[in-house]
This record gives sequence, structure tokens and C-alpha cells, in this order.
Amino acid sequence: MSEVKETQTTIFFEGRFDISLLLDTLDFAAKKHSQQKRKDREGTRLEYLSCPRESEGMKAHITTTKAYINHPIGVAKNLTDAGITDFATIQAAILHDTVEDTETTFEEIESKFGNEVRKIVEEVTDDKSLQTAERKRLQIEHTPHISDKAKLVKLADKLYNLRDMQRSVPVNWSKDRVQEYFVWSKKVTDGAKGISQLLDDQLEDLYQNGTFELDNETYESYPK
Repeated sequence: MSEVKETQTTIFFEGRFDISLLLDTLDFAAKKHSQQKRKDREGTRLEYLSCPRESEGMKAHITTTKAYINHPIGVAKNLTDAGITDFATIQAAILHDTVEDTETTFEEIESKFGNEVRKIVEEVTDDKSLQTAERKRLQIEHTPHISDKAKLVKLADKLYNLRDMQRSVPVNWSKDRVQEYFVWSKKVTDGAKGISQLLDDQLEDLYQNGTFELDNETYESYPK
């Protein structure tokens, strides 16, 4: 079994990557997320569809086109960019939304990728039966108590989402909603500090200096 050494800034993986298993993980996630799209403005187009009755004219329809699999791949890349190459952590990053957002089960994750990956995925998975406000509250409450590897996935996930939001605000989101998301995200990521200095620094830079554009106006991402 490969030995994992931890430092304050990164987690190193001693041993070789199993390329075949990595591709299996990517293939599994891609198939599970195949029907999902990311909802940002760049990946969204407005289509006008003819209504059945002529009197109703044309009806606007929003279509999203950006493949969701870009997100988990991006989360995994955030980890490797920060020097984190622990294989189970990378796998969990790729799989982190499969149970929460598709019909995948934890048992399925474990049977294909092992108990360690299942545990990390389980630690970062929200209970979708709860209301959104409660899920967000629990993320703040639980994050300080999850494993270091789950904290790394959490940090990389938030970093991806915040950068994505700065690049292209989701459709129908207001300035206040974007800023509220940044405020909430900081409360979550503050509970995972100290595992990767690079991820901590990148997130802090977003909170201190990040901006986003909406309706031709530029705003601070994190209101001061």
C-alpha cells in the first residue's frame, strides 16, 4: 500500500498513479454526469420556440450547453496545481458530485473505487433531502470536523466554483446573491484552513481582491 505523507501545504503520494484506474474514474463520472449542464452565462443561450397556438407567438427558452463534467475535472486540477497528488483524493474530487447530483450510491462508489474514496466522497456530499439553507448551514458546521483529504476536496471545489462565478455569473443571479455566495463560501473554507497553504492563499486572494461583472458593472466579490 502506498504511503501518504502530510505537510501543512500539501499531501504527497508516494508511488505511481494507476492511469487505467484514473481513466476509469473519469469515465464513470462522465457517464454519471452526461445529462447535466453547468448554468453560467457563457454556456447559456436564449432560444425562441414557436408556441402551439399562433396567438401565443414565440416563447423564450433558456438552454445550457456547458458540460458538467468540466467541473469535477477542474476541481481535481485545482488539487494537482496545488501540489496535491494523493490518488484517492484526486479520485474523490472527480467523483465528489456523483452521489449528490445523480443516481449513484455510496455502495457503488465503494465497489468500484474502494472504501477510502467512498469515505471522502461521503464526507463532502450534501443531503439533498434537506432544504438549501439547512444544507449550507451544515457545510459550515461540519467542515472543520471532516478528514484532511475531504477538506482538500472541499477547498478545491469552492475555489473552482468561485472562480467560475467571477468569470461568468450564473443566469438569473443578482449582485446580492453572488456576494452572499462568497460570504457563505468563506465561512465554509475557513473551516478547512491549514491543510494546503496554496489553496488557502488562492481562496484568500479571491475574498480580498476578487471582482465580478454583471450588467456591465463591476462589483467586489466579497463585500467589504
